[in-house]
Amino acid sequence: MPDVISNTTPLLYLHQLGCLDFLPQLYQQVFVPQAVVDELRQGELKGFDVPSLNALAWVGVEAVAPLDLLRVTGGLDFGERETIALALAKTDPLLVLDDAAARAYAQTLGIRLTGTLGVLVQAKQSGLITAIRPCLDQLDKLGFYLGAHVRATILSRAGESP
Repeated sequence: MPDVISNTTPLLYLHQLGCLDFLPQLYQQVFVPQAVVDELRQGELKGFDVPSLNALAWVGVEAVAPLDLLRVTGGLDFGERETIALALAKTDPLLVLDDAAARAYAQTLGIRLTGTLGVLVQAKQSGLITAIRPCLDQLDKLGFYLGAHVRATILSRAGESP
């Protein structure tokens, strides 16, 4: 099982979908850098519905080495930079990341990726949910950007008709 590292948005959206428990069921443990903890804390202070990571035994917070952080481009937000830097310190990690620019950059570094949608597809394939379409509908209501082509692709991967 690879080390799984998550950025803020997958944790936030899976929590708001009521699907955060999929992460430990699929991956056992998930690591986050301090920047993700800080971003969620800021969201909580602004009144957003965010998960409380300290209440989740399966989440490990890890420090990012300054040298690893220097290896990551400055064009990303701090949470994405620390998440990618933490992945760089691991052997064959799986990075859970949604932001398109951050995903493209992580791919250039050879980091394996999934995102909120990938977790939902894997949950469907593992029998944790029976249908992914209601999750996609709810994500749309939550403001998750989901183009028609991506929606059709995800439904197809999940074995549901577009």
